[in-house]
Amino acid sequence: MACVSAWLVVLLLLPGCNVLNPLCGSARPVPILNSISPTTMVFSQLPPSFVIIAMGSHFVSSSVVTFNGAPLATAVTSSSQLRVTISSSMITAPGSFTVMVKTPAGNTGNLGCSSGGASSAQALTVN
Repeated sequence: MACVSAWLVVLLLLPGCNVLNPLCGSARPVPILNSISPTTMVFSQLPPSFVIIAMGSHFVSSSVVTFNGAPLATAVTSSSQLRVTISSSMITAPGSFTVMVKTPAGNTGNLGCSSGGASSAQALTVN
């Protein structure tokens, strides 16, 4: 009985931190987007398609870049860099376009584990 009580105390005291809670095995970190490249383009000079590189941290194989809310096929080159191809047909006029990284939640159950989420946004400005 003492062993069960000790485990219960440990589970109740562990925060939702994925590193400290051993029961959060498949939890995924919230992605952090620090910057994108390029950040500006000229509308009249847009090529048929171009690559955006997203730089940050906590990227995993299931992380996806969204462009104005639309998920794109994403190449995860490392835990700190993602690449996506943008078609010029996605940019119909000059303006500011939102780029984010989203990571779906893992299978954590209800154990106080946080998993996945969305990064803050970066803007691609097309003049």
